[in-house]
Amino acid sequence: MSKLKVLYEEDCDLNLLKDKTVAVIGYGSQGHAHALNLADSGVQVVVGLREDSKSRDKAKDDGLEVMTSAEAARAGDLVVVLTQEHVQKDLWENDLAPNMKAGDALVVAHGFNILYGQIIPPPEIDVIMMAPKCPGHIFRRMFTQGRGVPGLLAVEQDATGNARALCLAYGKGVGCARAGIIETTFKDETESDLFGEQAILCGGVTALIHASFDTLIEGGYEPEIAYFECLNELKLIVDLIFEGGIQLMRYSVSDTAQYGDLTRGPRVIDGHVRKSMRKILREIQSGEFAREWILENQSGRPVFNRRNAEDNALLIEEVGEQLRSMMSWTKELKG
Repeated sequence: MSKLKVLYEEDCDLNLLKDKTVAVIGYGSQGHAHALNLADSGVQVVVGLREDSKSRDKAKDDGLEVMTSAEAARAGDLVVVLTQEHVQKDLWENDLAPNMKAGDALVVAHGFNILYGQIIPPPEIDVIMMAPKCPGHIFRRMFTQGRGVPGLLAVEQDATGNARALCLAYGKGVGCARAGIIETTFKDETESDLFGEQAILCGGVTALIHASFDTLIEGGYEPEIAYFECLNELKLIVDLIFEGGIQLMRYSVSDTAQYGDLTRGPRVIDGHVRKSMRKILREIQSGEFAREWILENQSGRPVFNRRNAEDNALLIEEVGEQLRSMMSWTKELKG
């Protein structure tokens, strides 16, 4: 276990934001949570959006001042970029960079575009990251309940000599300091985040669900039974792991399930899978994945769109939609 220091509210000085304006660019999942959490903490917030953005009315209804992205960058002392990553390069070059001044701070929640050179900040501004480790709607919900979620802090460029303290103040304002802030680097956050998404959280889990569902269908089992066993029950297991780690999950399931876990799990995730994971990590570390994703966006996302369409047409999606429509408790969770 590393001796990583975790920082909390007592380590942060929110007064550093007292006379500053924070311009939040984007009002999606993360953008709305950051903006509203900061505003509730007494910080002056403006929101930067396109003139035709569907989020403009929502931000106004939430009581926030809305401007264009260029106007917000001009007004802000901290400019927080929380739009989709693939639009950030043009947004930076056209609207943000021309309107930021020396001593301002560029704030991001993920280091991708900084690390891979899509955003190249001038030397006279701070470049910092505060990355809450959860989706935006949960981030906001936890804040309104008086709680917080952990966040990662990183300083890429310290032009003012005060970048770290400013980032800690920001972390307190959005509520991350309630749960704990961990210091890292842009490189480590970006590479570990990409690997987690690809190997387990999105890519790995989705591929396992598809493969196990298909295996049961090939074995002659009904699609509805396969759906429950391979997808629906996954949430129950993940909730246990989230609450108390793998040990609590194994304690909570039957001995039969635990024995199957211990003896068959390593056969599913075997040496070949581990070798593939290491290759995926090397592709991230070398910049190969970043180059591929950047080119994919520049060429109109042909692979992205085709793969999405193919997966959305799978039997598991059809069966899942039918079954979820009969589950009253899922509607309650959404509400």
